[in-house]
Amino acid sequence: MRISLIITTYNRPEALLLVLLSIESQESQPYEVIIANDGSELPTQNLIEEFMLKTNLKIIHSFQEDFGFRAAESRNKAISSASGDYIVLIDGDMILHPEFIGDHLRNAQCGYFIQGSRVLITKMKTREVIKSKKLAFNLFTPGLSNRLNSIHSQFLSKIFSIKKNHLIGIRTCNMSFFREDCLKVNGFNNDFIGWGREDSEFVVRLFNKGFKRKTVKFSAIQYHLWHSDEARESLLKNNQLLQHAIEEKPEWCENGICKFL
Repeated sequence: MRISLIITTYNRPEALLLVLLSIESQESQPYEVIIANDGSELPTQNLIEEFMLKTNLKIIHSFQEDFGFRAAESRNKAISSASGDYIVLIDGDMILHPEFIGDHLRNAQCGYFIQGSRVLITKMKTREVIKSKKLAFNLFTPGLSNRLNSIHSQFLSKIFSIKKNHLIGIRTCNMSFFREDCLKVNGFNNDFIGWGREDSEFVVRLFNKGFKRKTVKFSAIQYHLWHSDEARESLLKNNQLLQHAIEEKPEWCENGICKFL
């Protein structure tokens, strides 16, 4: 399968660089890398242009104007331009384990989307990593929270990965699915403006359509660089959109990816 790896980013070029470097070190390379840029300023755009000149990765820069936090629309725009069969979503502050792409490939299964897990890097360690650009982590690396998530084991992954539909721990910073499955529910809902719940609402519609969740443990590992919390003034409205999807059980959103197809 051809993998389209999509990275959402906004005004954090120093973190995005580390993510791109970790992609170059993947044992299984993605077919293409699409940077879903939600209106970042020139430093991020310059970084992307400079990196494209020196990398062997196929990189597509998907840009939209900065009209506030619009991650749903940014992802839709990127997915619409993807030519891969399988979509892997990450955020622009997630350093990838060398087998991250291979792990998502190994776990891909018809009728399922994959939810991976993450290891949190402390604020102090994040500063150190950005400065040193040393991207190798393990169970004993200082400055990691929930460090058990850093254990990589195909054997343990087969034992502890579960197939169960629920919304706990849903995060598009580490998620994958077949592109055609995404199109069947019209992608993400562009009505989500501001931080929060656009990922859960998307998953609810996947559930409503009959797709299932596979939560992968001890595999598909990423390391989350520290950042301050996003503003949450839109959370009330976004919760209402999520609740509607839960109660009314729609499989399709009207304002979705078809806007870009």
